[in-house]
Amino acid sequence: MKKLILKGFALLTLAAGVSSCGNDFLETDYYSGLDIETSLNSVSNLTTALNGTYYRLYHYQFAGNYAIAIGDVPTDLSYWNNQTNHWNDIYQFTFTDTSTYLLAIWNMGYKTADNAARIIRAAEALYADADEETKAELDAIVAEAYALRGYAQLMLVNIYGHQIKVAGTDFSEQPGIVVIDRPVKALTQVERSTVGKSYEAVIGDLETSLARFAAAGGDRGDLFYFGQAAVQGLLARTYLYMEQWDKAREHARKALDIAGITTLTYTAEGYKALYNTNNSNVESIFALAITPSQNWSANSFGTLWTSYNMSPSPKLQSLYAATDCRKSIMGMAKESTAAVPVYGGGKLAHFSSANPANATNYIVNAPEMFLIIAEAEAQSPNGSLAAAQNALLTVAKRNSAIAAAADLPSDKAGLLSFIKDERARELFQEGHRLYDLRRWGDNASVYAYSAPEIKFSYNDYKISDLVFPIPVDEINSGFGVKQNDWSGTLPR
Repeated sequence: MKKLILKGFALLTLAAGVSSCGNDFLETDYYSGLDIETSLNSVSNLTTALNGTYYRLYHYQFAGNYAIAIGDVPTDLSYWNNQTNHWNDIYQFTFTDTSTYLLAIWNMGYKTADNAARIIRAAEALYADADEETKAELDAIVAEAYALRGYAQLMLVNIYGHQIKVAGTDFSEQPGIVVIDRPVKALTQVERSTVGKSYEAVIGDLETSLARFAAAGGDRGDLFYFGQAAVQGLLARTYLYMEQWDKAREHARKALDIAGITTLTYTAEGYKALYNTNNSNVESIFALAITPSQNWSANSFGTLWTSYNMSPSPKLQSLYAATDCRKSIMGMAKESTAAVPVYGGGKLAHFSSANPANATNYIVNAPEMFLIIAEAEAQSPNGSLAAAQNALLTVAKRNSAIAAAADLPSDKAGLLSFIKDERARELFQEGHRLYDLRRWGDNASVYAYSAPEIKFSYNDYKISDLVFPIPVDEINSGFGVKQNDWSGTLPR
């Protein structure tokens, strides 16, 4: 069966559940399938559909693995040991428009966005005749649906579009994504919006999500569902990419305030405990509902960072001081050798079970918010280097040799350089590095090989130019999606 994504939305059903090896979106281990054209006619059915949309989100083809992995794998922070073929084409920059990873991300990302749009449409149809209690329930459902769509489209535009800003240069007019502002009917002709319009759609969804949470009287207060703090965090991330520093700082602060997080963990034992189970990270604001009984097994993100060949690069390992508590999770597997490194899982180790497949992805986290505040304070004309130091210190104290703001650089250039390294140290395995390198305009060395005497296949690569191809199945469907000029952006 051809996977013509934008052609076939109206034929899908909404379902939820996780199996260990299948990838059929009709599998319904936990929720009954609903026909999306006729059955979204009650709060109960909308809730089931919403759970199905979360399933799309945390599917291994999207935020459960692939869409996060692609933010770290083709960068200077990762090493591929050449023992399996998983992600080798992305890591080596030999991918084409037939890449199975790029097709899967496109497919599941658009399913998430479109299913969320259908929930929004159906809920609004019920709203006018609902009583006040039901309206509050509908507001809560719609708030989460807008957050799901906003997050999905932010991921899609970053992967399939040019970075919106690169060291102050605006690329808003470059081709973005097909914005899903309403459900896409079968056989509909579509076209890509610009990157700028795609970002406007993301911000619109996230801001509307916050408004509907307010109308609902709050959120669930559950780590595994989008809430107000997580949405504020996504807005902070989005504005950071747009170099709207004051707004990035504002929303990062709101995320932390709502989450009630003012400090982090600074001991080796405490830091390792953050990754003990699927909900042990007290610094996290939103995570995926992946558990020991509900996970992706061989297709899990944890498997990729263990037996499926990916590990932290020597460059990344060298960035951690001996006094850094984050080294407590950086151990290698017992079968690892200098020539063929095998990682112990790191943030995906799931130390309580020692099975990385059981680990979840922590998607929006407090350390990222402190680092956004630090960068925004340093970059904004309205910012303060002292405030940047203080926000940065909250994270940098993971290294016990750094105890006060005086231990950090005091000039802007030095502080920004430190922030870049701190984002590498802190955010590894969270899928941010590719977009950081691109937005900073930093040239990179990529595709490391020949451990332990590391060499790079490509040096001084202008990675800000990189765009991934739209899957050829989508282009060949003939429904209007035009291809990126991607091949000319690859390293030579």
